[in-house]
Amino acid sequence: MNSLFTPLQLGAVKAPNRILMAPLTRCRADAEHVPTALMAEYYAQRASAGLIVAEATMAMAGHSAFWMEPGIYSAAHAAGWRLVTDAVHAAGGRIFLQIWHGGRACHPLLNGGKQPVAPSAIEITGDEVQTPAGKKPYVTPRELRDDELPGIVDGFRKAAEYAKAAGFDGVEVHGANGYLLDEFLRDGANQRSGPYGGSLENRARLLLEVIGAVSAVWGSDRVGLRISPLNSYNSMIDSDPVALATWLARRLNDFDLAYLHLMRADFFRQQTGDVMTPVRMNYKGTLIGNMGYTADEAEQAIAAGKLDAVAFGTSFLANPDLPARIKLDAPLNKPNPATFYTPGAAGYTDYPALNA
Repeated sequence: MNSLFTPLQLGAVKAPNRILMAPLTRCRADAEHVPTALMAEYYAQRASAGLIVAEATMAMAGHSAFWMEPGIYSAAHAAGWRLVTDAVHAAGGRIFLQIWHGGRACHPLLNGGKQPVAPSAIEITGDEVQTPAGKKPYVTPRELRDDELPGIVDGFRKAAEYAKAAGFDGVEVHGANGYLLDEFLRDGANQRSGPYGGSLENRARLLLEVIGAVSAVWGSDRVGLRISPLNSYNSMIDSDPVALATWLARRLNDFDLAYLHLMRADFFRQQTGDVMTPVRMNYKGTLIGNMGYTADEAEQAIAAGKLDAVAFGTSFLANPDLPARIKLDAPLNKPNPATFYTPGAAGYTDYPALNA
């Protein structure tokens, strides 16, 4: 495992290893979306990651998609997250915040009756959202007007400022998994005309404007981006995901990002293809792979130059000391999906470390 334990420069941040913690929604914030002391404990337990990418966090008020997910649009949110960043840094770790807009995945019952917004009035099908009233079908979103989109960009900019005040080491822009920025990127969800619809360049316009605004706050070397060109989660599809990934990889070279975080596959296997190879060929910066990697596969991929690091999800959720376990080839705790989104410490901070 020599490659996994080689330090890596992620823009302005030096990671001591290449075993990164992927962003994982856990719904442990309070009713006002303020991070809690329990969250600080959870992230500090995982500080041995080369980099922690904290969970999807609301950049703007009124766009909740998970009920008890955290926010970063007020001083109270920044103060709550400061508990987390202080705890992680005290444990020797590094942590970025993933900033996010839920788009059409939001629901009126989570947002005071407010209709969700999206690039086009196309709802998510085949799934339901958890609300205070139980699971409910998604609703048809309202199509955003072009003149509303500068407000979205400004919302991400303000979120980046609050994240800086909260003591993070950087931010990751969430452009994946069928949320707002991804909805604009992929033609299955974006069927609008005008400057934000149609061509690849137009569909990517909002994402690129957000990256520019966030980079103006942080410096681009403390900004990452996550994308999922193949993933059909949240009813997403694109007519040519490989072309989308290839075009975006080239365009992102205009930014000196800390990294590009690429989800390589589809949760539901509706879309297939190789996006890792063309992105690696066309993107000149640091590439992080994600989705289903074992430690052995990650080691081999890094050693072969196919990517620079791997972000581990549920294995990090269940194993707070994952790098130590990988180094020692120790057995892994199994994650319990029943507690992924439930309140409290069970299935959150009670997974044992090796020394326990």
